[in-house]
Amino acid sequence: MGRRSKRRFSVPLPEYGSLREVMVDHGLAALGDAYVNFLYSLYLSRRNGRPLGSKVSGSTLAKALKRAGLRGFLPSRTDRHKQADAAEALIAYAWIMGVTSTEEAISTLEGEETLEEAFAALLKMIQERVQRIL
Repeated sequence: MGRRSKRRFSVPLPEYGSLREVMVDHGLAALGDAYVNFLYSLYLSRRNGRPLGSKVSGSTLAKALKRAGLRGFLPSRTDRHKQADAAEALIAYAWIMGVTSTEEAISTLEGEETLEEAFAALLKMIQERVQRIL
């Protein structure tokens, strides 16, 4: 087992043995849904110079998951909705575990041309870091 990062918040989490276990956690996906939409809203607010709130489509997250090379961690018949949930779960886990910060996540999103590419870059960065602590 690798070293554990310092958690940002005291959120009770089970011990995960693999990236797949993190990605299929329904509780993390639910928290991740809110957190990912918060990240996206902050990103849009910065880009537009005024406060905005919005949601990321499941289709965008599912495509980003595939582009990041993470689709293979899920069962073969996983639908696009569950793929989006997996992306949200992984992003929430990384934030809770202190693997990435909100600021770093937004900066990563800002560094790409399309939203799909932006979330793919964020997921890839998170994958590399999370695999070191699992």
